[in-house]
Amino acid sequence: MEYVNHTNFHFQNTAVSLGKFDGIHIGHQSLINGILSYKEKGLKTVVFSFLVHPEILLGGKEIFLIATETEKKKKLEKMGVDVLVSYPFSKQMLSMKAEQFIKEILVDKLDVKVIVVGDDFHFGYKREGDIHLLEKFSSQYGYKVITADNVMSNGKRISSTRIREAIEKGNMELVQTLLGEPYNITGEVVHGRAIGRTIGVPTANVIPDRKKLLPPFGVYVSKTLVDGIWYEGITNIGIQPTVTEEKIKLVETFLFDFEGNLYGKEIQTNLYYFKRLEQKFASLDELKEQLKKDCIFAREYLEKQKS
Repeated sequence: MEYVNHTNFHFQNTAVSLGKFDGIHIGHQSLINGILSYKEKGLKTVVFSFLVHPEILLGGKEIFLIATETEKKKKLEKMGVDVLVSYPFSKQMLSMKAEQFIKEILVDKLDVKVIVVGDDFHFGYKREGDIHLLEKFSSQYGYKVITADNVMSNGKRISSTRIREAIEKGNMELVQTLLGEPYNITGEVVHGRAIGRTIGVPTANVIPDRKKLLPPFGVYVSKTLVDGIWYEGITNIGIQPTVTEEKIKLVETFLFDFEGNLYGKEIQTNLYYFKRLEQKFASLDELKEQLKKDCIFAREYLEKQKS
């Protein structure tokens, strides 16, 4: 998959889907499958998003992401998308009129032939552009607009906002339902304090991307992908209150039945169930006993999922 994070690009004969695509949930996948169906007709499939979340400029606040840019790229490539355009979102883009966006971006840069968007899609200055404006100029510029229906779950529309709320509550089972896959955290294994090794529970430590939306600090039932192989385990997300006062956010995973050196490797950890909140124990022995209980719970939980 080709990745573009600048403004100097040109493609020909494209099928394009537009949106924020944070998390690439089931609703997003419906849009993307819409453009992928045009591959066999000779069109290049393009997902158009923004490198900086628009609300950062609009609201002046930091936005934590369901999927980091790296995670987004991997998921789209796996789906078979040809090009991801993460367009720089600047004050200039913020003031661009909707018709100007159609002409300069969709037509001149992307040579779009098919546009697939949700029925609530808005774009351009003050969100003045919508599906009706796209359809208005479709004949003039020679493209077709396809509107995808909202994807529902339990009578509610699947949205990034809904997923964020579930993540923040630690409801990983609901998150998995809405995303179509378990919530995951990807990163490189770094050296830690080796406390886990001293108590017989060695962990793979990852410092999460600072923009990554993390669920509540605590222990999770997990599976981790290492060199193409999945290992069951437990993951602690937090600041290690029992062993340090540094308060550095860390994702620590104990992989069941794994032996080997993980330092420097990139791993993906899927979170399935929120077992308990992170807590400070009076001693390492108490921590060790609790981790034993956590491991038993995790093995039983994952075994039930297989049946």
